Amino acid sequence: MRICSLLPGATEVVAALGLADDLVGISHECDYPPEVRHKPVLVHAAIDPEHTSGFDIDRQVRATLEAAQPLYTLDIIRFAQAQPDLVITQDLCHVCAVTPDQLQHAIGALPTPPRVLSLNPGNLDETVMDVERIGEATGRAALARALAAQLRARLQSIRARVASVRQCPRVVCLEWLAPLYVAGHWVPEMVACAGGDDVLGVAGAASAPVTWEQVLAAAPEVLLLMPCGFTVSRTLRELDRLSCDSIWPGWQNLPAVQDGHVFAVDASAYFSRPGPRLVDGVELLAALLHPSLFGGVTPSEACRVNLNEHNPTVRTR
Repeated sequence: MRICSLLPGATEVVAALGLADDLVGISHECDYPPEVRHKPVLVHAAIDPEHTSGFDIDRQVRATLEAAQPLYTLDIIRFAQAQPDLVITQDLCHVCAVTPDQLQHAIGALPTPPRVLSLNPGNLDETVMDVERIGEATGRAALARALAAQLRARLQSIRARVASVRQCPRVVCLEWLAPLYVAGHWVPEMVACAGGDDVLGVAGAASAPVTWEQVLAAAPEVLLLMPCGFTVSRTLRELDRLSCDSIWPGWQNLPAVQDGHVFAVDASAYFSRPGPRLVDGVELLAALLHPSLFGGVTPSEACRVNLNEHNPTVRTR
């Protein structure tokens, strides 16, 4: 089978099903597992998130959408050369991948149209179900069911271990820092599964803009910094660009800050992409929220953040 996966989470599933060699095309974000990184890249982004500030990324995204221009381009020539039998795409977020219209245009140029599997998971259960859907589409249904069962068992194990927790910490998950957005979709459910209470995010709903006043009023005991698609190191660089005193007045009064419970997490690997590693993300959250019940984390997965160290106003005093 010749598979084009335009979603990083789907690419992870394809590889987990032992079909990495069948991948003939991937997106620019498909970087896991490492053996897929040499595959032909069919999708290119108009904005470089690695070297652009979060504020400028937001501004450029808004301007591009207002101009009715695509945020991503599909390489039609390389797509035709790939001659896929199966294309895996999504219809959940139009600022995250090529649009259905772009894909249909590229498919229209092929002599034989491939099967298109479009994924639209809104929660953890649907993400695990998509593993089974990919298995059915690729002829690996039994293996996919076994993988899905393992993922569900891991989630149930976490729920069982946190069931004895008397009080769930109040958590705020920031999916963007400037402007502020709180995480939605599956993230509030991940927090709940890990024994936390996401006080601003809504499970199953889209990520939403919030004001800093709302964050202050929520008084989170744990503040998680998870800008969409960012690694821990990328988030720390983003913090260095910001002045907390300017954009987050009164941040010192947050319980999470006073208790040292502000964490940057690897959103790219464990929170932004609907795929098997969301379960790793739940395990990571459980370790951060309840360290006495779970093991530690590595610096690449998450790190404690001292906002004073990333606040130019404080550093220059």
